[in-house]
Amino acid sequence: MTKSKRPKIGLALGSGGARGIAHIGVIKILEENHIPIDYIAGTSIGALVGGFFAAGLDIKEIERLSLETNWRKVFSFLDPRLTQSLIGGEKVKTFINEQIGSKTFEECRIPFTAVATDLKNGEIVSMNTGDMASAIRASISIPLVFKPVETFDKLLADGGLSAPVPVEIVRNMGADIVIAVNLNKHYCDEDWKPGWYNIADNSLNILQHHLAQFNVRNADLVIDINAGQSSWYDFVNGKDKIAIGEKAAEDILPKLRELIAEKRGGWSLKKIISWFRS
Repeated sequence: MTKSKRPKIGLALGSGGARGIAHIGVIKILEENHIPIDYIAGTSIGALVGGFFAAGLDIKEIERLSLETNWRKVFSFLDPRLTQSLIGGEKVKTFINEQIGSKTFEECRIPFTAVATDLKNGEIVSMNTGDMASAIRASISIPLVFKPVETFDKLLADGGLSAPVPVEIVRNMGADIVIAVNLNKHYCDEDWKPGWYNIADNSLNILQHHLAQFNVRNADLVIDINAGQSSWYDFVNGKDKIAIGEKAAEDILPKLRELIAEKRGGWSLKKIISWFRS
């Protein structure tokens, strides 16, 4: 009797600024429960967390980096510019290189794709060859905050503008089961005040909310993260966000195990009930 082949599992880690610290909690729970991760596609903060993990950093080390972040460290990444953005982004790229050892995509232990948006034509840009730090830096480039990355004939900015949850991208990498981590489902702020910044910020949140819902429609499992009222730049006090990611991942474990059994041709609960009814 031949042993059935294990299905390949892909993570689609979504955009959402500091809410994306919850991605760490999701990966922690998958690892603790011996759920293999075969492919990762990440957008914006999803590219940062997913890229670090794919490059070989232990998830506990990524968690430590997150929990050590304070406002002094956040401000140390600032390199102000007077054109195109508030921040140049070179200090952030240096930080990324320091953590992953200047790795290329080809050196990753897990196949990884970073997602950005070409500001010239709005196209989704999937990056999976060459320098990882440059690709991640492009993926996290929130318009007007980070300077876009110019490469060849493209002007790359935050992937959340075009693919906030890159489900189809990780599916095309070869994943049989796609787990989507959506940071954009819960965007409403009941204490919202209609100032000019809040109007602009909430307008973008609404667009990303609906685009994310479109992205995840073909995922096998969707983990919706509700991090409450959390600004995109609030990278301090990440412990609560990690805990939210852990709880959300724990909630989908039974369904994930059932999916894995189904893909292997095993007897899932659904199949057993169907057999008895036939």
